[in-house]
Amino acid sequence: DDNLTDGSDRYLTFHLGGEVFALPILDITEIIEHRALTTVPMMPTFIRGVLNLRGRVVPIIDLAARFGRGTTEIARRTGIIIVETPETTGPDGEVIPRQDFGIVVDAVNEVMHFGEADIEPPPAFGAGIRSDFISGMAKRQGDFIIVLDVAHVLSVDEMIQLSQTAEAATLSCPDHDLDRPRRRTCAVPPPEARR
Repeated sequence: DDNLTDGSDRYLTFHLGGEVFALPILDITEIIEHRALTTVPMMPTFIRGVLNLRGRVVPIIDLAARFGRGTTEIARRTGIIIVETPETTGPDGEVIPRQDFGIVVDAVNEVMHFGEADIEPPPAFGAGIRSDFISGMAKRQGDFIIVLDVAHVLSVDEMIQLSQTAEAATLSCPDHDLDRPRRRTCAVPPPEARR
């Protein structure tokens, strides 16, 4: 059976915020232990920094922050899963090439086999993360494992838009000062401006 040899039925499972998630093994290039990252100014909060991986610059995404669940606490079992996003076409028709990303997870579990019958369609709501981030729900021992859609979770086009939005918000903030923390968020106008 070709399905058994090409790896399309194999998924890497990992823990994040007390839940178990899975990624198709074919999207993963390697797993490394967490290490020091180079931070990049004016990036969305879910981009922890970049890593030099054998001469390649690899952006590192905090998956918990990407899901709007705070930041991942770095601990002994914290790992980074290096995944490759597929080549896509942007909104203006430009080709966005394949890109490597690292995702920070609490702990890497194991590789599991899920056949087509084991994976249900994603729910329309109620999973705690955006439904377009989910490619399916894998059944395992009476529980569900959320199978993530790498192309949507790590959408290069969406991340570029988010970083441009973050940069614009930072530049337009009247009380922005790099030497001291902000007293209020610039995204919410002061009460006198809302009247």
